[in-house]
Amino acid sequence: MPDRMTRAAREAFLTDVRVGVLSVTSDDPERAPVSAPVWYDYSPETGVTVIMSAKSRKGVALETARRFVLVVQSEAAPYQYVTVEGPVTEIRSPDTAKDLLPLAIRYLGEDFGTAYTKEWEAAGGPETDLVYVMQPQQWNTADFTADFS
Repeated sequence: MPDRMTRAAREAFLTDVRVGVLSVTSDDPERAPVSAPVWYDYSPETGVTVIMSAKSRKGVALETARRFVLVVQSEAAPYQYVTVEGPVTEIRSPDTAKDLLPLAIRYLGEDFGTAYTKEWEAAGGPETDLVYVMQPQQWNTADFTADFS
C-alpha cells in the first residue's frame, strides 16, 4: 500500500525533471479526454506552467475547459506519482527568455535547450503558442518506497 507524500515531498517531486501527462476534457463531446505528454514547470508560488500551440487539440480543449490535470510519475522503482488538478488562471503569449528558454534548458540542457529555443523562434512559436498557468486545487500522491524496503 503506497504512502501519501507530504506537501514538501510532492513539491520536490514536481520540481525534478520529469515529463508530465496533461489531461483535459475534450471540446468535442464525441471524443474522450485529451491526454498528452508535456514539458512543464512547477513552483508553489505560480503553479503548473505549460506551453503549447493554441491550435493543437490540447490548446483548443484548454480554451474551452479552462482546467486540466497533470500526472507526473517516476519511471523506475520505487514508484511514485503526483496528480494535480486545477483551473487555468492565466493564458498569455510566451516570452522566449522568461518562458521557453528555461523550460528547454530544464529538459534538454544548456546547449540543446538554447538551440531548441532558437529553432522554435524561427518556426514562429511565439506567434502560435501560448503559456497556460494552472493553480493547483486538488492533489493525489503515492509513494511506494516503503513497499520496496
